[in-house]
Amino acid sequence: MVQWHPTVDVLFSCSYDNTIKVWAEDGDSDDWQCVQTLSESNSGHTSTVWALSFNVTGDKMVTCSDDLTIKVWGVDFTRLQSGDINASWCHLCTMSGYHDRTIFSVHWSTEGIIATGAADDAIRLFVESEDLSVDEPSYKLLLKKEKAHAMDINSV
Repeated sequence: MVQWHPTVDVLFSCSYDNTIKVWAEDGDSDDWQCVQTLSESNSGHTSTVWALSFNVTGDKMVTCSDDLTIKVWGVDFTRLQSGDINASWCHLCTMSGYHDRTIFSVHWSTEGIIATGAADDAIRLFVESEDLSVDEPSYKLLLKKEKAHAMDINSV
């Protein structure tokens, strides 16, 4: 899957190689280059990354994987908006244990709800937790719909 960032000209790709790559145009040569790779070494996924989506402001991204996890990433949005293509995305949290087969699809709504669809035929909805006792963002399950379809849910 490939997806443009919602507010700046930066392209994101996810792959069978277990990574998410961030692509930006080099202002000097007008050539596109990979400026960051999110992988297992920086708390990334350990298996195929199937999809990604951005929150409405573009300062967070969510990814899903064959490793049965959903990961939320963040960036210093001020740096990104100012044209700093090297603004690094970092892992904020991991959600696991909600699907028992490959998570194929994830989408972040404009209302802040994260939806996932998986090979277990289920749809899950998550919202950011308002628990102020933790320093990092966390998400809680809002809704689970078992057997939402008769077979795999490939896209939400």
